[in-house]
Amino acid sequence: MPACSRRALLLGALAILLATGVEAKRASAQPGVQRFSSVTVDVSRLRALGLGPSADLVQTVLLEETRRVFADRLGGAGPLLVIRILAVSLPAYVGGGGGGSSPGLGGGQSNDYMEGEALIVGPRGEVLARHPQLLALPSSSGGAWYAPGNEQRRTAILSRYFAQWLRRTFA
Repeated sequence: MPACSRRALLLGALAILLATGVEAKRASAQPGVQRFSSVTVDVSRLRALGLGPSADLVQTVLLEETRRVFADRLGGAGPLLVIRILAVSLPAYVGGGGGGSSPGLGGGQSNDYMEGEALIVGPRGEVLARHPQLLALPSSSGGAWYAPGNEQRRTAILSRYFAQWLRRTFA
């Protein structure tokens, strides 16, 4: 075999090996479907802020919705999924919206917010990953502002959407 074709063969084989190694490394870096042994919701920060009944509502609704949207990824071996809620903001909302002095900026619109993070916790309590999340929804998403229970509906809706957006984080 002439030296030139031997060299071409070796360079070709080396290129294939390098490409295969790069693809294998890239494939191993892709996150697989993450399974969790279970899920828990931590609202201790909300309780410390004096939001007792609202904190209880967030914990109940968020845990229920997270179990529903992560049903195919819960159970068996795996790390624990801890959802920690750090803040909930429900500004006064009296209907309407729009208006404002700046055209096109949507002045007068109120948003509700929920801030938190999803922690993936290993078997020895070590945090393996942290996924911060801030959710904003129009304050009108809870329905009529004058209807009884408006703030509870808004809080429940925020909690449900928070769980659904977390699922997208782990998609």
